[in-house]
Amino acid sequence: MSASAHSSRFPPALLALTIGAFGIGTTEFVIMGLLQQVATDLGVSLSAAGLLISGYALGVFVGAPVLTLASARLPRKAVLVGLMAIFTLGNVACALAPDYTSLMVARVLTSLAHGTFFGVGAVVATSLVPAERRASAISLMFAGLTVATLLGVPAGAWLGLQLGWRATFWAVAVVGVLATAAVALWVPANAGAAAPVSWRQEVAVLGRGQVLLALAITVVGYAGVFAVFTYIQPLLLDVTGFAQTAVSPVLLVFGVGMIVGNLLGGRLADRRPTAALLGSLAALVVVLATMGLILHIKTAMVAFVGLLGVAAFATVAPLQLRVLEHARGAG
Repeated sequence: MSASAHSSRFPPALLALTIGAFGIGTTEFVIMGLLQQVATDLGVSLSAAGLLISGYALGVFVGAPVLTLASARLPRKAVLVGLMAIFTLGNVACALAPDYTSLMVARVLTSLAHGTFFGVGAVVATSLVPAERRASAISLMFAGLTVATLLGVPAGAWLGLQLGWRATFWAVAVVGVLATAAVALWVPANAGAAAPVSWRQEVAVLGRGQVLLALAITVVGYAGVFAVFTYIQPLLLDVTGFAQTAVSPVLLVFGVGMIVGNLLGGRLADRRPTAALLGSLAALVVVLATMGLILHIKTAMVAFVGLLGVAAFATVAPLQLRVLEHARGAG
């Protein structure tokens, strides 16, 4: 690490990664607020439009390992620029899609960059700061994802209502252009540099017990979170008794909790990463269990929706840090 890389508490390169994460987070989730418009405009059912969400998830699942292996021997900066270029072109293709099939293909194309961006981005982020601030650097990058949920998604949905759903994808494409330029200008050429490795070494990392454990925790933990969050709207309306107009403010509380949890998890993981991970997971268990008991209490539900965001995203930095530490030796 160069001295210049550490010349400021938050190097501009971290901002470039945050902008990229914001764009990716926005395009992933904003479609949820545009489904009715997309279905009507393209002449498909609402359930078919909903498959655009599944298509994106499939692209993430396929793209992350394939692009990570394919780019293992390339400079990390070049990989990030290429990923943001794919992301930008994918959103342009979404905006121009003449029919449902074209939009599905464009969504999958866009999603290919998702997993690899966060994997490579985490490596680059930790290389930009001293060892004692690595978790905070990761949490700063992921702050882009949480801000996307809090601001980018509702703003994109509003823009779609005003100007049509295609305008939203054009706007996200502009974010992609800005992120690509920021990465090209601000990320050091040798950021996250490591000795070249073969694809066999990359794959071998998946056989390490601690890496598998971290991945399993991620899958199981977030399955629990999204099992609840997927149905949070009907829970708030039909069980807790909120009016429709109250749902958005309650979800805003969740978004604020995500930001707080993400930053808090990073700070705690800088000091005691294992304790931060265990503590955040324990808090997540307590929050989810308690929510089952207070579904009919409005004020308590608002508070615990916020705490769900805090607990869920407090795990992000310590989990990422754990994977990076135990995956050393791979590209």
